[in-house]
Amino acid sequence: MSASRVSLRASYYAAHTYMIVGVVSGLFYREFTKAHDFTGDTQLAVTHTHLLTLGMLGFLIVLGLDRLFQLSGTKLYTAFFWIYNAGIAVSVGMMGVHGCLTVLGDPVPEAVPLVAGLGHILLTVGLVLLFVRLGRRLKAPTPERPAAERSTAGT
Repeated sequence: MSASRVSLRASYYAAHTYMIVGVVSGLFYREFTKAHDFTGDTQLAVTHTHLLTLGMLGFLIVLGLDRLFQLSGTKLYTAFFWIYNAGIAVSVGMMGVHGCLTVLGDPVPEAVPLVAGLGHILLTVGLVLLFVRLGRRLKAPTPERPAAERSTAGT
């Protein structure tokens, strides 16, 4: 299996994982706030939307771009994949910690927003890497697809 295929599968698995975790986090938000009779604002309310948007939808878009422009199989793409995933994990993880502490009525340590900021920096670096890779790929001539792949492209 080529490096490109592995990365295509990795984007699919990432999107699928974020879909599952996003739906579960929405369920957690509903049940956790209900169990604690909490009715105020909490970052738990938007954790699932961040997972579904940045994770699932983001990787579905990347999957389509990769399929169309053969982005994967390079060090730059691999760096994007892991840095972007780390950014989502750190950012959403801190949203969960902050949200749970808010529901429980506990103070939020100063480190939580600082670490969340690091997560956002990782997301930004990951997106920059993706756009650099995409820009380079768009400048490069597109290789001719094999005849077998062209004949099945419309099916």
